[in-house]
Amino acid sequence: MPAVGAMGAVTANAAISPLHLFLQADIVVKGVMIGLLLASIWTWAMIIGFSFTLRKASKQSSAFEGDFWKAEDIDRFYEARGKAEFPAAKVMAAGVSEWRRSTAQKVIDRDGTRDRLHTAMNSTIASEVDRLSDRLNILATIGSVAPFVGLFGTVWGIMRAFTAIAAEQQSSLAVVAPGIAEALFATAIGLFAAIPAVIAYNRFSHGINRLETRLSRFADGFYSTLSRELEAQR
Repeated sequence: MPAVGAMGAVTANAAISPLHLFLQADIVVKGVMIGLLLASIWTWAMIIGFSFTLRKASKQSSAFEGDFWKAEDIDRFYEARGKAEFPAAKVMAAGVSEWRRSTAQKVIDRDGTRDRLHTAMNSTIASEVDRLSDRLNILATIGSVAPFVGLFGTVWGIMRAFTAIAAEQQSSLAVVAPGIAEALFATAIGLFAAIPAVIAYNRFSHGINRLETRLSRFADGFYSTLSRELEAQR
């Protein structure tokens, strides 16, 4: 008798294993599960890749700003490091380029120069933020849509369970349990894809907002420096 009980336990465990639930599922529920699993893989790939990208951009920009404020000659610093491909360097490059164009004339329009400097650097900040957050909408989409896709699989599985009840003409647990288990497994996969996507989206959005604030402070400080230089040329 103990051996039979043990065999029953093994059979029960196999019956509720994820692989068994997937293999026994209806073709529609299988499609839902595969789609959600692919979305989950895509989500984690984006989380890992974007984490490195955002951390690298923040670290490079922070180091660049620290070195910039220590530099004694802006032109020399720009020639040495102003061509780098990260946000703070691009903001500085936009300011220096606009400064050189605006002050190349014999008569300098100081108010116009200030407006153009402000616009050039703010536009660069906006472009960099847009570039960094370009794919965040994918995480938002997965986070909002995946639970509903899983719910569709759940509804379909429950409908299949009721169909099985009608076909067998009985409502025992053995008849309805497989379909309901498959349905609930689809919901679980949907949540497994959605929860990390939502958390990552909120976390990355916060990180991008912090970077944008840092770049804005840097641009304001650089703008003040150039504005004082304009006053000195009066």
